[in-house]
Amino acid sequence: MNKILLIIRREFLTRVRKTSFIVLTLLMPFLFVGIIATPVLLSRIGNDETARQIALIDPTGRYAAAFKPDARFSLTVDSVLRPNYKSADSPFEAVVEIRGDLSRHPDALSISGAKEVQPDLIDYVENNLDEAVRQEKLQHYNIPQLNVIVSDMQRNVKAHTNKWDANGRDTTSSTTLARVIGLATTMLIYLFVMSYGMMVLQGVLEEKTNRIMEIMVSSVRPFQLMMGKIIGIALVGITQLAIWGTLITLLLTVGSVLFGFSADGGATATHAAAAGAQLQGTAPALPEDITQALTAALNLPLLEILVCFVLYFIGGYLLFASFLAAVGSSVNSQEDTTQFTLPVTLLLIFGMYASIGSSSNTDGPLAFWTSLFPLTSPMVMMVRIPFGVPLWQELLSLTLLYASAFGMTWLAGKIYRVGILMYGKKPTVREILKWVRYR
Repeated sequence: MNKILLIIRREFLTRVRKTSFIVLTLLMPFLFVGIIATPVLLSRIGNDETARQIALIDPTGRYAAAFKPDARFSLTVDSVLRPNYKSADSPFEAVVEIRGDLSRHPDALSISGAKEVQPDLIDYVENNLDEAVRQEKLQHYNIPQLNVIVSDMQRNVKAHTNKWDANGRDTTSSTTLARVIGLATTMLIYLFVMSYGMMVLQGVLEEKTNRIMEIMVSSVRPFQLMMGKIIGIALVGITQLAIWGTLITLLLTVGSVLFGFSADGGATATHAAAAGAQLQGTAPALPEDITQALTAALNLPLLEILVCFVLYFIGGYLLFASFLAAVGSSVNSQEDTTQFTLPVTLLLIFGMYASIGSSSNTDGPLAFWTSLFPLTSPMVMMVRIPFGVPLWQELLSLTLLYASAFGMTWLAGKIYRVGILMYGKKPTVREILKWVRYR
């Protein structure tokens, strides 16, 4: 055990001290927050820009009033097209021409510009005129208040989801929230296994290529070396994720306070004032939708989700990392790894797609069987758990996963102890199976 701990320590310290690790760990949160903040800042810049000049030629005089005010555009309405409207020194970016009754001739509309007409202008014109034409068509039926009747008929039915407890009482739930949490944990497991599992393979292959293995196995058993490498790299990944999570949370908090990353500039200050008032007991109640979301979140099996996430996280990583360590020990170059890693990659991708498909019906046959199959259960089961899974299914899934993980670890250890000292020849599957039978 002491030797495994020494290898874990070596793997961990060697990797976290690399300049590439430090730079990536520190820069990634800023990049992530920048991706979130850039659209907000750009939208504010866009809101502050000068309104674009648009000429609206409406000889009918019926459609100019249909255009709702928009800060992006300044409309100049005219009944005829003036010569300077489409000249080289035109004061207008574009000219909108309505040449007739749009309710009868929908194509009697054109937009011209010195350059290609911008998509946002096209959307603005079409959306406003669509509504105007709709109102005209309703008036042609000569039914009193028909537009009011039609508007009143347009209702969006929205179902509120609940769960009943053992006593038959309803408690607030949120299918959307459960789905988001399930898919988020699934994505985290997928990315971790893909990234750091491949790091295990690269580490083994690099040490084998540099002949470092020959020195190391003289003082430590190959199985201890493999487990130390797997666990050490896992700790590197967990450390990196923890730093990322902390920095991203800190940057988003600071950014929301200083720059107000919200839909409008004053939203952050308003929320801050409301939070302060609530602490003093003077603020009004939170909006109903926020209250329902918080209640639904608290009604989720949060402890069960956290515990199962840790268990599936460890089991899934151990299963795939052991296999990839065996692959790294049995090949001699990066090119030789493709035939062995491709099935693993395809299984992980299938597990990800199965998770997405299962999120629509977490009790369906696809969700059930893939949540028990060890190679896909770490991802699919995490989608099912927020919706509620029988205990026996969770226990069976975890049993199969860890039995497969320990079996793969044992099998990988057999391959690893022989493969790390094999050079110069690309092994076949039959030769690798012979290595497993060696004593």
